[in-house]
Amino acid sequence: MFPRIDAREPTTVAVGTLTLVDPAPSTPPTPPRRGETSCAWCGRPVDEGSSGRRRRYCRRSCRQRAYEQRQSLRARELPEGTVVLSEAESADLMDRMFQLRCACEDLHIAITEEEDTAELRRMSDELVAAARRAERLR
Repeated sequence: MFPRIDAREPTTVAVGTLTLVDPAPSTPPTPPRRGETSCAWCGRPVDEGSSGRRRRYCRRSCRQRAYEQRQSLRARELPEGTVVLSEAESADLMDRMFQLRCACEDLHIAITEEEDTAELRRMSDELVAAARRAERLR
């Protein structure tokens, strides 16, 4: 009944005195992936979808813990942005920050001493790993 149309070639169909031209189909460009963010509660990477509001938490349990902390802070009448850490959590955070600073200093010295590229790459990978560990609050 209808002629078979090859999808690879442009299609021309005569309709009365008008001629419609349908260009060859093209693949739509894929949207760029948004940057990877960290969970506001635990610091793990957050899997983001391609559209919609950006997620702040990696799991429902992290969102619930953050909500509980906000409610606890309101009950104690502390300001909204306050973060309460135990002594052990504070010491752990300070240790991670010290490791990050040491990794930065080591990389700086290696660059100054003109180390080979493989060694600099290994050290920069360690620096990134230390920064990711230091980024976590809990």
